[in-house]
Amino acid sequence: MDPVIADARPLPRTSQADLVDRARRGDTAAFELLLHDRLDSLFRAAWAITGNEADARDASQEACLSAWRQLPRLRDVEAFDVWLNRVLLNSCRMLLRKRRRVREVAIAVDYDQVGPASDEPERFDDADAIARALRRLDPDARSLLVLHHIRHEPLERIATVLGIPVGTVKWRLHAARQALAAALDGEQR
Repeated sequence: MDPVIADARPLPRTSQADLVDRARRGDTAAFELLLHDRLDSLFRAAWAITGNEADARDASQEACLSAWRQLPRLRDVEAFDVWLNRVLLNSCRMLLRKRRRVREVAIAVDYDQVGPASDEPERFDDADAIARALRRLDPDARSLLVLHHIRHEPLERIATVLGIPVGTVKWRLHAARQALAAALDGEQR
C-alpha cells in the first residue's frame, strides 16, 4: 500500500479544496487521497443500487474512472462530494440499463429433481425479499431509496445530487416507497 495513502487523515475543508485543485491539474496522488475515504461509501451505495457485489465493483470502478476523466470540468471544488455521488449514480444507471438488455437465465444443478429437496417448509427471509424487491424497481427509484434510507442523505442533498427541486425528491421518494411496497407484496405471495 502506498505510504502516502496509509497516512491519510480527515482533511480540513481547505485541504480538500486544494486536493481537488491538484487533482484537476492531473495529480494522481491527490486524486487517490480524495477517493481513499470515499471508496467504501461509494461501493456500499453501488451495491445497494445494483443488487450484487460484482456489479457494485464495476459501477464503483467506472465511477472513479469517469470522475478522473471529468474532474477538470468540475466548476465548484467545494461540491466535489455531491458531484462524485452524481457520477456514481450515473454509473449505476448505465450498468443497470446494460444489464437489462442482457438477460441471464440460471439453471440450477438439480433442475431435473421432482418435488422439494427437503420436507421443511420454505422460510421467508426478509433481507432476501427486500433485496429481490429492490431489484424489481427501476434504477431511479432504487437510487432514491438507497440515498435516503441506506446512506441517510438529507432530502436537500439528494436534490442537489440529482439536480431537481426538494419537492420533486419528496414526490419521487414517496412513489419509490409505494413501488417497493408493491414489490414486497409480490414477493410474499
